[in-house]
Amino acid sequence: MSDAKTRISETNAANDVVLYMKGTKEMPQCGFSSRVAGVLNFMGVEYADVNVLADEDIRQGIKDFSDWPTIPQLYVKGEFVGGCDIITEMTLSGELDTLFAENAVTFDKEKAEQIREANA
Repeated sequence: MSDAKTRISETNAANDVVLYMKGTKEMPQCGFSSRVAGVLNFMGVEYADVNVLADEDIRQGIKDFSDWPTIPQLYVKGEFVGGCDIITEMTLSGELDTLFAENAVTFDKEKAEQIREANA
């Protein structure tokens, strides 16, 4: 587990935004991962994607690391933000915009507004 924890810490430190997911941002392999990747992709956020299906140590390690039982998991500036439901709520409320802005993460505010308008 310590190797996985080290790799997770290093990945989070090296990237402003990291999504631990099933599949990749180009080809998500579960609906929840697809939803979060879709939001980030649509909003133009640059992020590292980590396919937990490709590495069992990371798949279990990320759950232990965050003390969160499900995947996907989003990290911003090394801090755990949440899973699919939390990211969806934050997107719709505008909290995700605020989090990105406060952490100098570039995103397309107009696209974020389009998501909210489409889900109003």
